[in-house]
Amino acid sequence: MANQPKLERLLRLMKMLTGNINYSISEIAERLEVSERTIYRYIDTFREAGFVIKNKGDIYKLDKSSPQFKDISKLLHFTEEESHILKKAIDSIDENNLLKQNLKRKLGTVYDYKILAETVVKGKNSDNINALAESIVQRKQIVLKNYSSAKSNIVRDRLVEVFAFTTNYIQVWAYELESNQNKLFKVSRIEDVIISEKNWKFQKQHKAGFIDIFRISSFEQLPVKLKMGVRATSLLTEEYPLAERDITQLSKNEWLLNTNVCSYEGIGRFVMGLSGDVEILDSQDFKEFIKNKINNFPLTQVVKIT
Repeated sequence: MANQPKLERLLRLMKMLTGNINYSISEIAERLEVSERTIYRYIDTFREAGFVIKNKGDIYKLDKSSPQFKDISKLLHFTEEESHILKKAIDSIDENNLLKQNLKRKLGTVYDYKILAETVVKGKNSDNINALAESIVQRKQIVLKNYSSAKSNIVRDRLVEVFAFTTNYIQVWAYELESNQNKLFKVSRIEDVIISEKNWKFQKQHKAGFIDIFRISSFEQLPVKLKMGVRATSLLTEEYPLAERDITQLSKNEWLLNTNVCSYEGIGRFVMGLSGDVEILDSQDFKEFIKNKINNFPLTQVVKIT
């Protein structure tokens, strides 16, 4: 067990060398409570293991394109929903169980399992995501080169101030200078990210919208209250794990979902698909939304007519 502290420091160093914040060697040494010489030795250990290390002056980074890094990336990256499930699994262990305390301590040396991990970005958009993250840290304006808008069906550059990611790095919240509005931009629609030399000028106007349990985003929240049976509750928590935070058990076979949504569309599809196992308690606006959906639903899609 003598090597365990060293292993934990190596894992923490890996996180720092792959995160969005740039640390100098002296800052890393201070955080890990070791000498700068030890940090350089750890970095050499990564190199010898086949990892690609890049540096600009006193700032060192572990290149995420390293084959070895790709192999372990799945162990280090957790989405918000995965983190929620992991936390629930650990917290279900009895408080007096030493295993639980060791798990929390060891996991805590690598990442905070309560939030979205920021250590790994994977896939074809990784370069753009890294640049977007860097612009947030540096608080720089950026150009989204040849952004393809699904709404306007136009491809053009966008000058923005990006300030937040959504779940799984699928989109970013950004203040667009041309329209003077906060908007969501889908990462996969960005051809390239160009970080400018200009600092943020409109930080006071930055405002991220909400993301509901159905992964829908908006700047408004609509209250909804449902009574659900066993089947509806099980399906909801299986498909949307974060819904558990807003669910309360009423009886052996009944549960209450009391949540806010960004749009009635997501929860509307859920309710219409399980109408026999769901009762809408609130709100009246949502009841009217479902009524209109049902009234406008083609009969041929509900009942097969011969």
